[in-house]
Amino acid sequence: QVQLVESGGGLVQAGDSLRLSCAASGRTFSSYAMAWYRQAPGKEREFVAAISGRGLTTTYADSMKGRFTISRDNAQNTVYLQMNNLKPEDTAVYSCAAGSSFFNMRLSADYWGQGTQVTVSS
Repeated sequence: QVQLVESGGGLVQAGDSLRLSCAASGRTFSSYAMAWYRQAPGKEREFVAAISGRGLTTTYADSMKGRFTISRDNAQNTVYLQMNNLKPEDTAVYSCAAGSSFFNMRLSADYWGQGTQVTVSS
């Protein structure tokens, strides 16, 4: 069982940067691939980025490449999402997730956090 708690969301202006954090419980954090998803009002949940257990491999949704960076600190049981040059269309609830297979993270995960709101004003 893995419990995930996100933090770092807030209200920012277009062009600003924000770093989200996701703290995980448990002693086997490094065995899980981690990912970030987002869901905007009235839209389906959208994959943002994923990172392998040791942090050696990452993958991103095409629309986030170059602006978002996912990273992890296994010693701190934490995964991060650095978001730069934010746009109003990035407004959403951002959730982190853990899964046993990195290659499946674009589609599904085993454990989910509650999410943190990111609002980007124009």
